[in-house]
Amino acid sequence: IFPANLGNKEITWMMLEAGAETDVVNSVGRTAAQMAAFVGQHDCVTVINNFFPRERLDYYTKPQGLDKEPKLPVKLAGPLHKIITTTNMHPVKIVLLVKENPLLAEVEALQKCYRVLDLICEKCMKQKDMNEVLAMKMHYISCIFQKCITFLKEREDKLDGFIKSLLKGRDKDGFPVYQEKLIRESIRKFPYCEATLLQQLVRSIAPVEI
Repeated sequence: IFPANLGNKEITWMMLEAGAETDVVNSVGRTAAQMAAFVGQHDCVTVINNFFPRERLDYYTKPQGLDKEPKLPVKLAGPLHKIITTTNMHPVKIVLLVKENPLLAEVEALQKCYRVLDLICEKCMKQKDMNEVLAMKMHYISCIFQKCITFLKEREDKLDGFIKSLLKGRDKDGFPVYQEKLIRESIRKFPYCEATLLQQLVRSIAPVEI
């Protein structure tokens, strides 16, 4: 994906949607993301690393094997794909994306979605070309969906209450304790302990006291 090296995010995205492969290497053994990072085009690296083809999600909208029903209703594929491909991973942003779509902001819909995300996470880790970044992202969004379900079931203010909890700062310094604990919990629950990315995340947050 040569436009990545020129810093054109829009063309990079268009080429990805047209079927450009992200794991193909050039004559010096570098992928498009690695070349873009080498020349300082980090926005393009973000676009490439966050890309997830819609057809890979659509796979779950069709019954597989002995299943009589698909794991993901067709009506949820579009809203879920929008969240999967977002580059803003702030938990409040993800909850707002859920809240703005009535199809998603239901307990049953979120249950179906997070189970599909867990399946994608597993596939990313077990495939030949392991993708730890995408696996961690799917797991992280799944954790937020599960927390959305808790608020929808137990709180009268529902997702508004979740957003308020994420934004509320500690009295003495404004530190968002609930948000920090949510992110740490999602990292702790990542099921693939051997993942290099997980170990890097643990090392980076370990010295930070809540």
